[in-house]
Amino acid sequence: MKYFSFLVVNLFFLSCGHQNLSEEQQNLVKQAKEVQYQLNLEYADKAKTPLDSIDFIHFRNLDFYPISLKYIVKANFEKNTFPVPFEMATSTDRKPLYQKYGTLTFTLDNQEYQLAVYQDMDPKEAYKDYLFVPFTDLTNTTETYGGGRYIDLKQPLAPIVTLDFNRAYNPYCAYSHRWSCVIPPKENDLPVAIKAGVKKFH
Repeated sequence: MKYFSFLVVNLFFLSCGHQNLSEEQQNLVKQAKEVQYQLNLEYADKAKTPLDSIDFIHFRNLDFYPISLKYIVKANFEKNTFPVPFEMATSTDRKPLYQKYGTLTFTLDNQEYQLAVYQDMDPKEAYKDYLFVPFTDLTNTTETYGGGRYIDLKQPLAPIVTLDFNRAYNPYCAYSHRWSCVIPPKENDLPVAIKAGVKKFH
């Protein structure tokens, strides 16, 4: 019964609220909801959850903004020709090696923005094709976690990338001080409120 209310909302959202959307838009909405649903399942799994024990006991759902097509944008991708490995800052003394894989350029509310895409230089086998987009925005500390949020992408990236902020999730540090989390670099500080994806936990 833990997921019942979330499932009801999910099914209603998909079946009743979007009859006027194109098939492509409906698929994008469905995919975003599936990502959020799977994230809830992960956090409710005792073997996978980043939550502290007291929070896990009371956990029901993560709090998300409503899915919005406004925050699913087409971004131009430019690959970094000569990437140089560097130490990424984290919330602890840990300094993992990343390289700047490339840059995404997109438009939101008629304003152009850029986000750097990073590649972990020592990924676990299951994540070897993953790319990493950590970012901050004007919702941080008020509506979303102050340390920013993350979006995952997968290689290879096409020249035009669908960038879905509805899939933005929190670093584990948003849920417990037990974790060491990447701090989004300054170049990925967006001067706009991204009202999509997961919100603050507390």
